[in-house]
Amino acid sequence: MELSPEERRKVYEEEKARIEAEQRQKTVSDSSTTGLVPNIAGLLCYLAGWITGIIFLVIEQKNRFVRFHAIQSIIVFGTLSVATALLSQIPLVGVVFGVIIGILMFILWIVLMIKAYQGEFYKVAIAGDLAERSLSLGDTVTEEKHEHVEDKESAETPTPPKPASTGIGKAKTIEYRMNNFFASTRAGRVTASSFVIAWSVILLVFFSFFHKYIAYYEVDRVGGVTTWTRYPFLTNDYYAWLPILVTTLVLSIAGHILLIIYDRYWLRQIVLIILNVLAIVTVVNLVSIFPFNFYVIPNITVADVVSVIVRIVLIVMAVGIGIGTLVTFIKLMTNFVKATAE
Repeated sequence: MELSPEERRKVYEEEKARIEAEQRQKTVSDSSTTGLVPNIAGLLCYLAGWITGIIFLVIEQKNRFVRFHAIQSIIVFGTLSVATALLSQIPLVGVVFGVIIGILMFILWIVLMIKAYQGEFYKVAIAGDLAERSLSLGDTVTEEKHEHVEDKESAETPTPPKPASTGIGKAKTIEYRMNNFFASTRAGRVTASSFVIAWSVILLVFFSFFHKYIAYYEVDRVGGVTTWTRYPFLTNDYYAWLPILVTTLVLSIAGHILLIIYDRYWLRQIVLIILNVLAIVTVVNLVSIFPFNFYVIPNITVADVVSVIVRIVLIVMAVGIGIGTLVTFIKLMTNFVKATAE
């Protein structure tokens, strides 16, 4: 008896689900260097948050299931911990957000441990994709490939599936090619480093000599003459933060010049991690010192809103840089463990 299209689709989906379940079970049952049952090891990756995530990422060299949950634990709980610490700098609002994040962390902690114990590759939004991507890169990239920096990486980079002929598909293809160019070719890496150097010089000059123009401007028109009055947003506390910024920017320029001259995978990853950590320290210090006086704005409500928005934007910047640093650190550690094992 011939099946209807709906019945065939149902049979296909059931067979696909069965095959995927078998593949997941096979991955979970793979051998583990820790000597623990993989689902138990996966649960333990979340036990103490990012701390146990780092521990299991270092000691587990074989089982992808355990390594995935270790990486996801580092990204999820590391990011939330940094966000909580930064939000604590905001009076009142920071306390509220801190409580919300604390509740979210507790719920995620329970859910992720349960899912890991059940043998599921349960992915948290964004963090799970980053963990999966980091795991895939770490398992395929070796030092030899990166040592020959010319174009070996691009030759071995898997070709993405051909997208549908839509605007979204074309945009994804362009994005992939751009990311592949800047990450996988020497020309791309030199271009990226040159851009960072130029941008760092611009920021260095602006914040050293033109920071007074960050201000509220009031215009007066008297007798046909227009007069602009400037009320700077930055207070004298800014000069306590400026040396930190200058140090970070100078080291960023020096670091990327070094990477242009001596382009090696391990050196690049270590330099990028150090520079990202310096960037986080710079932003965190800016949030802590907060050398802004937005009350030069006549409307007090607007001044309050701008103050909160600036704090939140700075915190989001620090968290974003932190996520990028975690991903880079995970890739570096994964490749180091793999190279050591080989």
